[in-house]
Amino acid sequence: MIVTRSWLNEFIDLSDVSDDKLYETFNAIGLEVDSLNQIEIAEKVIIGKILSCEKHPDADKLNVCQIDVGTGTRQIVCGAANVVDAEYVAVATIGAVLPGDFEIKHAKLRGVESEGMVCASSELGLPDTGKGIMILDESIGKLEVGREFGSYERIADTIIELELTANRGDCLSIYGVARDLSAALDIEMKPFEYKQAEKMKLGIAREAELHTQGNIAADLHYKLATVNTYENNFLIQLRLAMVGVEAEGNLASVLAYATHATGVILRVYDSSMFRNDEGKVVINPTAVSEGIIEIRDHEVLSVVGVNQEEKAIATDKTESILIEASYINPDLLVEAVASAKLKTDDLYYKTSRGSNPDLSFGLAFLASLLDRYSDISCYEGSLNVDVDREHETVGVSAREISSIIGMDVELGRIATILQKLGFEISSMGDDAIAAIVPLFRHDIKHIQDIAEEIVRIIGINNIEAKPLAFVEKNRLNDTTDRYKAKKSFKHRAVGAGFYENVSYIFSQRADLEKYGFSVVEEALELANPIAEELNTLRSTILLNLLNAVKRNVSYTKKSIPLFEIGAVFGSKREQSEVLSLVFSGQVSTENVSNAGKPKMIDFAAFTQKVGAVVGHFELVPCSQKNGLIHPYQSADIIIDGKVCGFMTKLHPTVQEAYGIPETFLAELDLDALLPRHINAEAISKFQGVYKDLSVVIDKSMHYYEVAKVLNGLDLPMLKESYPVDIYEDEKLGDKKSLTVRFFIQSMEKTLEDSDIEAVMSRIMEALEEECRAELR
Repeated sequence: MIVTRSWLNEFIDLSDVSDDKLYETFNAIGLEVDSLNQIEIAEKVIIGKILSCEKHPDADKLNVCQIDVGTGTRQIVCGAANVVDAEYVAVATIGAVLPGDFEIKHAKLRGVESEGMVCASSELGLPDTGKGIMILDESIGKLEVGREFGSYERIADTIIELELTANRGDCLSIYGVARDLSAALDIEMKPFEYKQAEKMKLGIAREAELHTQGNIAADLHYKLATVNTYENNFLIQLRLAMVGVEAEGNLASVLAYATHATGVILRVYDSSMFRNDEGKVVINPTAVSEGIIEIRDHEVLSVVGVNQEEKAIATDKTESILIEASYINPDLLVEAVASAKLKTDDLYYKTSRGSNPDLSFGLAFLASLLDRYSDISCYEGSLNVDVDREHETVGVSAREISSIIGMDVELGRIATILQKLGFEISSMGDDAIAAIVPLFRHDIKHIQDIAEEIVRIIGINNIEAKPLAFVEKNRLNDTTDRYKAKKSFKHRAVGAGFYENVSYIFSQRADLEKYGFSVVEEALELANPIAEELNTLRSTILLNLLNAVKRNVSYTKKSIPLFEIGAVFGSKREQSEVLSLVFSGQVSTENVSNAGKPKMIDFAAFTQKVGAVVGHFELVPCSQKNGLIHPYQSADIIIDGKVCGFMTKLHPTVQEAYGIPETFLAELDLDALLPRHINAEAISKFQGVYKDLSVVIDKSMHYYEVAKVLNGLDLPMLKESYPVDIYEDEKLGDKKSLTVRFFIQSMEKTLEDSDIEAVMSRIMEALEEECRAELR
């Protein structure tokens, strides 16, 4: 997109803004400056008035002109054919140095003296405005003979080429760029006011009709006018050349100028193409598909926003013209054109990126130009098609905007910026507003887009640089606690010599049923198992571990300690997690210390290893029922007084079926193992003592029955008790000797012999009464 400083100045006052400031501002607001060219006109190039023009006596293509240059009349020989039509021209007087170090000197051309040169635009470093010299008019300002040509700000202009991203179709016009500058520089836009002279009071409805067919998804405004003559306008020619827009003829130039200035898509038709047998202009916009709207008479004359048939385009010779202003949603249009594979013209680029929907502004601006530079009479009113659209609305919170940007921005400043950018604002409370997105910003969808607009206008360089910081909420919860506990169990298991096993959560239904484990109900069974041997959800991990043991035995491994933490499922697919351990074969590897003959794993060694993983627990006779449990070497595991799993030697028949050595198993409910909050207990500062007590009890009595009695005693000084010896002998008959060690300590004083004797007497009384024990 190319703009010029003086053209922008017609919509926003830039008198106090330097070119350097413009350059900086454009880059700051995301309209990257690709080039900035300040035009400088050489000194001694002045405004001249042609007093007479005669043919050169010895050259048909040369003219001898008498030109008033303010300080006198100069005779200048000119070779441009159009000099005969000129009155005011740019004259390079003697001593002027033009681009290319071309110095103007006194000369004699074919015998005729010449004191200067009448200049074409390209000879002064201006864009080429066409063949011949520049024919000046007061569109550049009041023409004063002898005034330096470079003193006119519309001549010595600054041409700025901007690089626009694909979503900034709103800046494909001088007005759109000025609107962004207004917000960035905090300068109010100049109001555009135009009231057309009443040359014709006849209403358009008397002369024209508008008939739509189908769902018209475009806004269309039509004006009808008659034009007698079109005048040439130098400023329009010059500015179009500056911005690289080509147009043939005065009418086409005015149309291109108005479109580039306002961003409104404007087309002009020869109205005779629409006249019926009664001489009335009949316009028929027809929706042939979503987004494709044809303007028809007996045939298609144009497609809205896409193209126009050449025969329908009005020229400088057309007396009655039909002016069309249009807007169509670019998202809808682009998709429709791509699907229909339509040919497009130059205006499609603007419509496909997003044109200005203010059609009244575009028509009024065009009318003001035609009124100044042509003899035109417009019919009153216009024929309109207006689409009832729902505007996108985005809720804007100052807190959220500040969070996204990384800098505090007041809500009032946010509202002011958005209003200057064309948004409508309504209050939603103390900290929020609703921003109604204008149609020319179809790219704005959510709060992040709004934040980008605020950042653009504030200026990225004005936002305080801060180190990148990730601020995350404290996410320590039950899930993280569980994860840490599982990780801790894994580390402890590895430390105790176990290897982690990882297996599918699937198992074979037949195996689960064979060994007496629960299975998922048929109605909830897997619909598409990954394999026949993995056709159900597992209810235990132990079978998976046994299969792993079997594989390791095949690899000649002699000591196979494995563990796995994973999910198991009940009959209704209820999920829980367990810790499963297996130890098969030798308790250690062959080495010097065991003379190459290590012991096989036994119940005591396995219990110690499980304790190293899960911590303190108690064992009681096994209540679990499944085919893996050994009838004589098994136990329930009790933690905090509750059964949470079991441990057992593998049943001999199962061991034989798997072809593995002696194996011990344990499976515990993971929830029971998770650490709980434990209240701190006071520690005595007084010395304690250990006392052993040996008693004789029935051979059939298990120690856990004795432990229940001891744990039930209300003896504050009794801190701990545990067995240290069990002895059986023929001399004892159906009795056995049990030695229990007790730790006795007072919280209040140093123990005396009487205190110790009292505790031990109470213990012995309880054992005699509850366990029928006798002192040995």
